Amino acid sequence: MSHLEESLDIIAVGAHPDDVEIACGGTLASLVQQGYRVGIIDLTDGEPTPLSPGPHVRLAEAAAAAEVLGVQVRKTLSFTNRSLMDGFDERVALAIEFRRYRPKIVLGFGSKTPMASPDHYQAMQITDAAVFYSRLTKWDDKFQGLPPHGIDRQLYFRLSFEPAPPSGIENSITMDITDTLEQKLEAIRCYKTQFPPSKEYVFDRVRGLAIAAGAAANCYAGETFISTRALRTRDLLRSLLG
Repeated sequence: MSHLEESLDIIAVGAHPDDVEIACGGTLASLVQQGYRVGIIDLTDGEPTPLSPGPHVRLAEAAAAAEVLGVQVRKTLSFTNRSLMDGFDERVALAIEFRRYRPKIVLGFGSKTPMASPDHYQAMQITDAAVFYSRLTKWDDKFQGLPPHGIDRQLYFRLSFEPAPPSGIENSITMDITDTLEQKLEAIRCYKTQFPPSKEYVFDRVRGLAIAAGAAANCYAGETFISTRALRTRDLLRSLLG
């Protein structure tokens, strides 16, 4: 039996109540003011937490916050704070909500949050998978009979209290792979089952992205890595000049 609700334009997914507010509450409020239908899905109720008497308080806070933002839908799934894990049941549960509300855009965590809750990264993986599961056919029995729904765009957010890199630049470092780019492509070509002739374009993309990363670092080809903290050095010349 289908349980479709009135559709939403955008859904933001958090691990706990307050994640979404911290990360993108202003955006959601603005979208509501522009006439869009907005929803929030929290994967857990955030309990236990040190200063809350219990789930009833946390859920009341979440409802109040949703009212302030003006969002049309807020749901809390039944998973548990501190032990949230990316698993099949979690993926399906979130995908069911995507199928139910049929959003055009999904917002969610885009990275780990070192020295903060590991639930955030698990939420990222669950959200990534649920976006994929939402559109799958021939699997209706897993999703309460709800029809498949393809999400148009997925965007990553970061918690606003995490210090942003200076001037918005990521803490990145690029490895020069000019001499090993062909070796990299050759290694990828070993996976013939994943990259048949119909996907030959993938190799052009891999090469193009490597060249673009290299151009940004003043070499022919590169691979870029993001540090979870600002990079530091005791030898500026050696670090900058290689």
